[in-house]
Amino acid sequence: MARTFYSLLLRLLAPLLWLWMLSRARKVGGRWGIFSGPRFGFYDRANEGAAPRENIWIHAVSLGETRAVQPLIQALLAVGERILLTHTTVTGRDEGQRLFAEAVANGSLVQEWLPYDFPGATRRFFHHFQPRLGLLVEREVWPNLLYQAARKNVPMVLVSARFSASALRQARWLGGALRQAYGRLHVVLAQTQEDASRLREIGAGHVQVVGNMKFDLALPAAQVQAGRVWRSQLNRPVVAIASTREGEDAVFVELIARTTGAATGNPLYLLIPRHPQRFSEVAAILDKHGIAYSRRASDHAIAITPDTRVLLGDTLGEMPFYYAVADVAIIGGGFAPLGGQNLIEACAAGTPVIVGPHMHNFEQATRDAVAAGAALQVADAADAMREAAALLNDGSRRAAMSEAALVWTASHAGATNRIMQALRPWLRR
Repeated sequence: MARTFYSLLLRLLAPLLWLWMLSRARKVGGRWGIFSGPRFGFYDRANEGAAPRENIWIHAVSLGETRAVQPLIQALLAVGERILLTHTTVTGRDEGQRLFAEAVANGSLVQEWLPYDFPGATRRFFHHFQPRLGLLVEREVWPNLLYQAARKNVPMVLVSARFSASALRQARWLGGALRQAYGRLHVVLAQTQEDASRLREIGAGHVQVVGNMKFDLALPAAQVQAGRVWRSQLNRPVVAIASTREGEDAVFVELIARTTGAATGNPLYLLIPRHPQRFSEVAAILDKHGIAYSRRASDHAIAITPDTRVLLGDTLGEMPFYYAVADVAIIGGGFAPLGGQNLIEACAAGTPVIVGPHMHNFEQATRDAVAAGAALQVADAADAMREAAALLNDGSRRAAMSEAALVWTASHAGATNRIMQALRPWLRR
């Protein structure tokens, strides 16, 4: 009864969802396939025999989840598994294509849209692909999807699961349908004890704490080396303001405009928006304030002059490069009530980190990084800029935070191995 009510509500709200997706598609660009057959569980029957069946299906909804699951996908490919990787957003799909280009080319990984959570669409999805095992990343639990998996006897596992207090409050609004869905999961592999407790409260069983796969991401050595070489040639301090979200860029740009470069050692600010659709928008904000800047996509190190205040990071897949360049990293997403962005990658590069007050999506990681001396949590963007300036002027403190960051990230690695152990009953080898 609860799932029937949920399905009816979803159908009523679907037009609003599609309008939102159309709006996002106009901003982001790319092919979203909002009304395409795969979004409704219809696939090309001419290629029916080519469908990747009896393989492992992984759903990574968007950009962050796709990056987070990279170590696990690489581990599964290394033991000979074939992967069906689904997404909901174009940024997730594009990142999957970039990260796993070789596997896509040789046919060991196939990408597809996840269908909307309508009963018929999810039924057709399972009939077409017939996965042997389903892995959902972080929080992607859908009532009809889990119901159809149970009907088809497909074991479902939630990996690197996180569940904040606010997520628990929102989940209670959906009531029985979501509780039933979590109860249908065979195993839940949570990031922290707090996540595990909340997941049990919403109805999940067989919950284990395995840690966060983001600690297992290996930074590309070539990018890190290139960043350090570039940093040595700049001959000025560097502050990365990374993964900024809408509403944060304007605040930081205004603070940069108010800061006298000579008084702070003339730092170069690397301003790196989280989403590519906002690159031009942030460039317009810089133009409005009359700040001298270069764009990474079109200008390179040669374009950086003593008068250049900002390098706009308008490329994808280069965060390790930016962190290797930076003396200090301010991580966005937490200076507005958005939940924060990943601070682990910057710490893995040995870069001292500053985050904002709203880090509930990385609550445990933030708390642990601060306790380890790898990060600082501040009240607002102005405080972040002041702390960054103080760190630039205190080499010994900066070095201590850098060492603490490397030790902290190394000590938390291993979640991918623990997940692989938990998945052993369903792996071919």
